[in-house]
Amino acid sequence: MTVTSALLSFAVVAALMTLVPGVDTALILRSAVTRSRLDALVAALGICSGVFIWGIIAAAGASAVLAASQLAYQILTYAGAAYLIFLGGQMIYRSLRRRELEPTNVSVASSKWKAYATGLVTNLLNPKIGVFYIAVIPQFTPADANALLMGIALSAVHVAMTLAWAGVLILGASLAGQWLSTPKAVTWMDRITGTVLVGFGLRVALSKP
Repeated sequence: MTVTSALLSFAVVAALMTLVPGVDTALILRSAVTRSRLDALVAALGICSGVFIWGIIAAAGASAVLAASQLAYQILTYAGAAYLIFLGGQMIYRSLRRRELEPTNVSVASSKWKAYATGLVTNLLNPKIGVFYIAVIPQFTPADANALLMGIALSAVHVAMTLAWAGVLILGASLAGQWLSTPKAVTWMDRITGTVLVGFGLRVALSKP
């Protein structure tokens, strides 16, 4: 296997992973509908940063601790689950109170930072991403390739897939923007997204390592 063929093969795996609806998809759509296309793009960049960091950690071998230590894995898993449940519950609560529809004094920079941080933390608190990279990096690393550099390259491919899919989601939300931007649609989008996040959080908390 050459480096080129390994990257192309991994691109197929990364694309399939990216297309599966999950927390990342919900966060991007929610930002596009309730905030702006720029907020959604910034959220996607935060998600990609988390993916890239996990890829580097896995390539360096540090995340092997998660695979070897059940306690470390469980701690990170429960922290991630708690964060998702908190984030989802906050969205549902605000939608019921309609606070998202009221004028706020939050600056543009603060809004963008919050979108980025949400995407980043959501992925960093997901140990399954690290374990995924531990599993796939050896399979897509040619014998004569540097494991760390290959891990970074594979992570970059995953990031490219994620950004491409984020662009499709943001474009779709923009095309339906007139309907989705109504107060009723925004309220329901927050409720749906919040429910999805709480559901994922509960599933993560109850899942076996």
